[in-house]
Amino acid sequence: MSGSINSISLPKIGPACVVSAGDQVSLDFVQMANAATISAVGVSRKMPERAIAVALATALQESKLENLEHGDRDSLGLFQQRPSQGWGKPDQLLDPRYSSKKFYAALKRVKGWEKMRITDAAQRVQKSAYPEAYQKWAPKAEVLAKALTGKATGAVACTLTGQPAMRGQTAVKKVTAGLRADWGRGLGKPVTQATGLTLKISNTDAGWRYAHWLVAHARDTGLERVRFANLEWHAPTGKWQPVTGDRRVGDTRVVAEVFS
Repeated sequence: MSGSINSISLPKIGPACVVSAGDQVSLDFVQMANAATISAVGVSRKMPERAIAVALATALQESKLENLEHGDRDSLGLFQQRPSQGWGKPDQLLDPRYSSKKFYAALKRVKGWEKMRITDAAQRVQKSAYPEAYQKWAPKAEVLAKALTGKATGAVACTLTGQPAMRGQTAVKKVTAGLRADWGRGLGKPVTQATGLTLKISNTDAGWRYAHWLVAHARDTGLERVRFANLEWHAPTGKWQPVTGDRRVGDTRVVAEVFS
């Protein structure tokens, strides 16, 4: 783990994302996508919202939610896990999904972590030289966890300008692969079309989990629009707005459209 106190100025570069769930947190697209992946991995492993907040606070402190290829001694990745301490091989620790799974597995082994302060739970996993450092990220982590676990409506809003990273079927394949990798078997089977994909969902929380994940990963997957519960996010405006007519999709499916 990193042995130094990290400072952070958010957002750093590129299009901004604002997460609103009681309070607000601003992240750039890289940080937002990594936060969404950390949350998705936690949900897929049936970890509660509190565990996801602990993971997010840890990654904010250790790496600023960036997948770092360097760190203190041999520390790597979002959580600055060390190959020499048995966390995994370097290439594994640079995979956000693998490193997130390892963090949650270690947290589950901490007896009574659910009743601990966020910094104490994180420290039991990380064994940092600065055990109190994680607590300052607790408020931001709790906002992110609430939004990314689907407990807030239209809470992840990212503005994407300029040319998309990809279009059409290439974009559809990229976003579908990302969903499957982050959410695992619990995802179900996305129905893909030439213009995007549709996810059938069982409840509102699940719908907002997927909708927020899609917005968080929009820059790298060529997404232009996401619709759920008769609201629509549009990349150039970065806002969730009510939709009417044939664009309404209700609350039983999430629809994502890529740039054509």
